[in-house]
Amino acid sequence: MSLVKVAKTALGKRILESREPKVVENPKSVLVMKGHRTSQIVIQALNNIQYALKKPFGIHFSRKNDIKPFESETPLEFLCEKNDTSLFAIGYHTKKHPNTITMGRLFDHHILDMVELSIEQFKTLEDFKVEKCAVGAKPSIIFVGELFEMNETYRHLKNFFLDYFRGKEVKVIDLTGLEHVIVFTATEANIFMRTYRPLLLKSGNKLPRVELEEMGPRFDFKVGRTKFAHEELMKRATRQPKETMKRKKKNIEFNALGEKYGRVYVDHQDLSKLQTRKVKALKKYLSKKEDGEEKQAKKQKMDVDSE
Repeated sequence: MSLVKVAKTALGKRILESREPKVVENPKSVLVMKGHRTSQIVIQALNNIQYALKKPFGIHFSRKNDIKPFESETPLEFLCEKNDTSLFAIGYHTKKHPNTITMGRLFDHHILDMVELSIEQFKTLEDFKVEKCAVGAKPSIIFVGELFEMNETYRHLKNFFLDYFRGKEVKVIDLTGLEHVIVFTATEANIFMRTYRPLLLKSGNKLPRVELEEMGPRFDFKVGRTKFAHEELMKRATRQPKETMKRKKKNIEFNALGEKYGRVYVDHQDLSKLQTRKVKALKKYLSKKEDGEEKQAKKQKMDVDSE
């Protein structure tokens, strides 16, 4: 039996209301923590994930936590619920799992999926002596490699990385303000993660020449243990609210160039009943036409009677 939390103060009431389900979700925050054993590489990697890739949406624990995600999920779920985070990253260094980071996400305060990534090569932000992007800049995420489409595990990883690093949702993006690009390249053995900053250079034309300058961090990951949600739970987690679904407008189409076309249905018109300007010449013409039609109808009737 689950206990229902009741606020005792106005501040507590506001906190509980902020954690209730919403039609439009808040930006997802990440809980970054160190495991029972760590290395300098793991600590630097966690700091880079927190401060470079997820800041300001994250909480960093300075103390070590004896938590093993693939063996016991309850302590991790408790800490994420307590700190109101739906993403987590925990780093540890052991003989079986050297320089490893486990990243995951939650749904309804329970772990939805997680993946274990072993760091084979790593360069920090400080190793790249270039200008960095602004804090909280929304990244453009690019996936390179057929495995992200053909392999089931890599397809889940693509969805996971998109949800993990996408940042705050926005309706419109100014391309001149795009300062952060994350590229994932997949091979059968590794996943290479590179972070770039776009540069707009002079090209002699109206459109600038775009180049990517690596600003770090740089990761070479090897995929270890994984835990992905089953199909029914994934459908529940990705269900789109009716309020946010766009209703399809009837009889409106777009061509390949994006031009909008509308289709209008008009009933069959009887031109004889069409209201026109009353001109004497037109009136005489219509009266003659009606007389001719009447005479023709009488003639046809007489022919039928004579037969």
